[in-house]
Amino acid sequence: MTSTADFPHAAPSAGAGAIAAFERDYAETRRQARIAWGVGTAIFLIVFAVTAWLGDFFKVTQVTLTDGSREWRWIIPAGLPRLGEYIAQTLPSLAWDTLGRDIGEWFWRWQTWLKLLVETILIAFMATTFGVVGGFLLSFPAARNLAPNRWVLWICRRYLEIARTVPELVWALIFVFCFSVGPMAGVLAVGLHSTGALGKLYSEVNENIDMRPLEGVTAAGGSWFDKIRYGAVPQVLPNIISYTLLRFEINVRASSIIGYVGAGGLGQEIRTAMSFQEYTDLSALFLIIFATVALIDYLSEKLRHRIIDMEAGR
Repeated sequence: MTSTADFPHAAPSAGAGAIAAFERDYAETRRQARIAWGVGTAIFLIVFAVTAWLGDFFKVTQVTLTDGSREWRWIIPAGLPRLGEYIAQTLPSLAWDTLGRDIGEWFWRWQTWLKLLVETILIAFMATTFGVVGGFLLSFPAARNLAPNRWVLWICRRYLEIARTVPELVWALIFVFCFSVGPMAGVLAVGLHSTGALGKLYSEVNENIDMRPLEGVTAAGGSWFDKIRYGAVPQVLPNIISYTLLRFEINVRASSIIGYVGAGGLGQEIRTAMSFQEYTDLSALFLIIFATVALIDYLSEKLRHRIIDMEAGR
């Protein structure tokens, strides 16, 4: 019988060969990865350059200088000072001695703006409610692992795509044409878009659930609705609540803009301020919207953590 002692160089040679093969494979893998990254980076830079060119980022235009003469300049450095001028026009003149009066003049329409702010929040609330109901109901047949058949899956997904592809402003224009100006058009516009957006998010959550509880419901003789009610909903509920609170914050911002086309809310005041070049009113409206969104974001975060803690402690 032979042993490794009879061939003292056999085992080291085999080990060295395995290490050399590993190093070759590793080097080849790294080489392929570098090539893939290089090709991907080159494609990205080409697409970025073409997009920037189509977006006029490289445009050279004539600008009027302070002495009245005109020269050819690159559009970006030529336009940035004008952005600063516009922002400066929106800022009010505040003095410490007359601070209260200056702020009063800045927010001179605060009563009207407060009413429209409440209207904006209510539009966002109703639109979010419609979006949650529609998105929740359609998210289950729009999930690949839960759809009863491929036709239902296709129809639900196409509907959600159309609903979220059309911007809120376009939906608002359509509904203003149908139902005249007012908050109703805003609710329908933001609500329909929210249905598409939330339905997409909810369906993606549904596709990542554990299917074993649903198989247990099926084995017990449950229907498709029983599987959804007792197998899927308990798993996705925390994520649904989180996405819903996030969407409500988004809808507050959307509801403050769609009034620009007559769909209610603060947007109509933004349109009026821009039309009459009341730039300080624009900054006041911006601060109101910013404070409202920040407050809603803070309360939503607290509520979300409270719900997560309740789910974890059950």
